[in-house]
Amino acid sequence: MANSSTRTIPGRFDVKATASDHFSWLRTRLSVERTMMSWVRTATALIGFGFTIAQVFQKLRDQDIITKAAAPRNFGLALVGLGIVMLVIGIIYHVQFMMGLRHLRESMREEGLIHGETVFPVSFTLITALVLLLIGVAAVMSMVFHVGPFE
Repeated sequence: MANSSTRTIPGRFDVKATASDHFSWLRTRLSVERTMMSWVRTATALIGFGFTIAQVFQKLRDQDIITKAAAPRNFGLALVGLGIVMLVIGIIYHVQFMMGLRHLRESMREEGLIHGETVFPVSFTLITALVLLLIGVAAVMSMVFHVGPFE
């Protein structure tokens, strides 16, 4: 399904817009979404394991089964903190890359390589990452200050 528009620049080769131009852009966007999902998956595991470790040892200390729970609490807090930091890095990377893709899409549209006037879709993966970030911060607040929904 080649597009019939051809743009010739003196001293350059002919550029013909094809369906593969649009599909390669879509593959790149989906690749960025998959990368964000891997950041979310890793951060979820770190936050979940860290919070569970801290809570289990806190409950054991509350029941006088063990006397000290500072080391496991600190380790759990470190895992949750690492998960939050990874999530923030992943979100920043994702937003920067998606903004670059938006600019690339706009330039491709201006050059006539793509003709779609569709709206750039919202990233549900990014929304999920932001919700997870809020949950991670709430978990840290619960672990440090013993307040919040997780106490």
